[in-house]
Amino acid sequence: LLFIFIFSFLGPLFMKTSPTAQVAAPDQLPDATHIFGTDEIGRDVLVRLMWAGRISLLIAFSVTFLSQVFGVIFGAVAGYYVGWVDAILMRIVDFMLTLPLLPVLLIVSAFSLRGGLPISLPSFINNFFAKLWATDAASAEQILILVLILGAFSWMGAARLVRGVILSLRTQEFAEAARALGGSSWGIIFKHMIPNALAPILVSATLGIADIILTESALSFLGFGVQIPTPSWGNMLFNAQADMFTQPWRALVPGLAIFMTSLSANFVGDALRDALDPRLKL
Repeated sequence: LLFIFIFSFLGPLFMKTSPTAQVAAPDQLPDATHIFGTDEIGRDVLVRLMWAGRISLLIAFSVTFLSQVFGVIFGAVAGYYVGWVDAILMRIVDFMLTLPLLPVLLIVSAFSLRGGLPISLPSFINNFFAKLWATDAASAEQILILVLILGAFSWMGAARLVRGVILSLRTQEFAEAARALGGSSWGIIFKHMIPNALAPILVSATLGIADIILTESALSFLGFGVQIPTPSWGNMLFNAQADMFTQPWRALVPGLAIFMTSLSANFVGDALRDALDPRLKL
């Protein structure tokens, strides 16, 4: 996973080529100058793979952060207050979980790409990410809106997990002591409940990174995620469809990047679970 981050974030610093620039003849075979050859319009596949990793990884970690923060707060409130508050909040979670994720994401992404969603971001944010991703401000805004869309449909698992943990924590002695000392409900939730639930939250977040990478790749592969010419691992796979049999490496390298990142994130999640779960140390 560390190698993939170095490849994606430091690799472009040593490559003087833009990911959208035509640098050689189209469909050129791999050679010493272009290690993975060129794509259908002559762009360097290796350079695009690096920049695509920067975009795909930032999308995955941003979506995971947003979904975990919202899900943790939502689940903690439901688990602490129980009663009618818990019933209403969990019915919202149940409703969200019944939605078919991929079709809904496709519909919402299509509306976003056609300007049908009333969402706009400050220009300084768009300009910052445009520079970071070597794209224009409009494309950067579309990617950031995609992050918000993915985050809006990815928080339910964290909410249910945290609710279950908080239900067991709220009856323990330290929580009773905090209430006896006059602590407010929100203070107890943020100072005592959530910190004691961090272990499963960290494991869930790490495992969720792989899911987000796969979801973003699927959306981009179907043409509703990151839009060409801005590269992502998903739309690189989409571009390689027509040349699968003549230039299989063009599909292999982004597919392998997705596979290795997802596998690495899952291994990190398993290791964190083993390290942070005291029951596994007995």
